[in-house]
Amino acid sequence: MQRIYLAGPMTGLPEFNYPAFHAEATRLRQLGYHVENPAENNAPADTSGSGYLRLALAQLITCDSIAMLPGWHNSEGARLECHVASKLGMQVFTASQITEPARSAA
Repeated sequence: MQRIYLAGPMTGLPEFNYPAFHAEATRLRQLGYHVENPAENNAPADTSGSGYLRLALAQLITCDSIAMLPGWHNSEGARLECHVASKLGMQVFTASQITEPARSAA
């Protein structure tokens, strides 16, 4: 099953933008994808920005692709996640580009 990491803005947004993350995760799961949604994570022991980033990057590297939520360009963390995904050869999409069901592994 293809694993997709969701990336987008959180800091400074109402409810940390969790509703948008959860809605997109639900939509992608209905299409048959395994979704790594950082909005579903428990808080790390180190609750600084770097603590959350360490958790997110560990999650990201387990994935095949990254789906960028609206506003990601305005988020330092999401831009970094996109950069790392690109450097690792992952497919990078805007979340809205993903409209087809996941393909089964052969």
